[in-house]
Amino acid sequence: MRRTAARAGGAAGLPEATGVPEAAGAAEPGLRPGPGPGPVQDSAALAQDPLLPQDHLRTEFPFQLPRGYVDDSGTVHRDGVMRLSTARDELVPLRDVRVQENPAYLSVVLLGRVITRLGTLPMVHDGIVENMFASDLAFLQDFYRQINAEGHTRAAVRCPHCAEHFEVELGGSRLGES
Repeated sequence: MRRTAARAGGAAGLPEATGVPEAAGAAEPGLRPGPGPGPVQDSAALAQDPLLPQDHLRTEFPFQLPRGYVDDSGTVHRDGVMRLSTARDELVPLRDVRVQENPAYLSVVLLGRVITRLGTLPMVHDGIVENMFASDLAFLQDFYRQINAEGHTRAAVRCPHCAEHFEVELGGSRLGES
C-alpha cells in the first residue's frame, strides 16, 4: 500500500488545496487561513498594499516554470505560487515509504506540499511534481532553496566579462532572463 504524505483530508494539519481563489471566504481581501494560528498574507495583497509595514513577512512567492507542467488534457501550466516551508513540511515526508526507499524522492514530496498553485490546476500534490519535466523540477528545487534559505529570490552574481557584482531576480523569471 502506498502512502502519500500530503493532502489526504488535511491529515497533516495543513489546509487542503481547492479550486477556490485564496481570498474567497476570507474575512478580509488578500487573507486566507494558514496552517498556524492566524491568517497568511496573500503575496498579491502584499505587493498592492502600500500601508503594510516594510518588515512584514512575505510567505508566498510567484514563479514561472521554464517548460511547464502538461496535464492529461494537454494544457500547459507554467505560473505558480510557492509558500515558505515549515518544519512540518520538511519532517512529514521523511515518514513517506517512497522517501524511505529512495531518499531522492524527498524533494518531490516536499515540493508537492509547498506549491500552493500551478496554473489552473485545482490542487498540486506530489503526483503532479513527479510528472514534471526534469528542468522544471531543478528550477523548483533551486527556487525552494532561495526562498527558504535566504528569504528572497535575488541572487548575487558577478559578470564573467567585467567582474562587476550585481543581483538578479530569480522569482518568476524564465531561464536566461534577469
